[in-house]
Amino acid sequence: MTRLIVWRHGNTDWNAGSRVQGQTDVPLNDLGRRQAVDAAELLVRMRPDAIVSSDLSRAFDTAAALAALTGLTISTDERLRERFFGDWQGLTMAEVAAERPAEHARWTAGEDVIGGEVETLDDLGKRVSEALLEAARLAPPGGTVVVATHGAAARQGVGHLLGWQREHLRTLRALQNCHWVELTHDEARGWQMAAYNVGVLADRPVPPPV
Repeated sequence: MTRLIVWRHGNTDWNAGSRVQGQTDVPLNDLGRRQAVDAAELLVRMRPDAIVSSDLSRAFDTAAALAALTGLTISTDERLRERFFGDWQGLTMAEVAAERPAEHARWTAGEDVIGGEVETLDDLGKRVSEALLEAARLAPPGGTVVVATHGAAARQGVGHLLGWQREHLRTLRALQNCHWVELTHDEARGWQMAAYNVGVLADRPVPPPV
């Protein structure tokens, strides 16, 4: 049985400020780097055979924490990038709601086509699921591949891979930073979700300045 771990990157300052990142290359912050290390200490126990990452630094640097423990080389795939949010990128969600209310309303309703050059959910799901399938082929029989990606990309890519309808995907809560989805595959059952939003239960407290 092949196992695929779809892992969201650690926290960034834009996450903390509710600012739309999309495909803007925003780095991990100190909290995000700690989250990556803590999560890697759990994921290494799964004995991954390969690590694949989005080429955006917040995902790649998250994957690097696991690579440091396993000695594996990280392969990058730009299809694993976050949803392209077009004119929204760099805005806070409050600014989107105030300045682009019609688009924000369509996004809130879970519609596929938003406007403002925002990538459709269908296009997002197709490209990410294709990358996930290709990543899974890196595992030997019964092996494990860890894929570092982004929140919306992970949820939509997994949903497309499983054949879920958009309204079903809306029932899933957003992945927390540095949490993951576990998928398994065998010839009899195909792809199945084994676990969702798994990760370290609580962030370590930030040490006081010295």
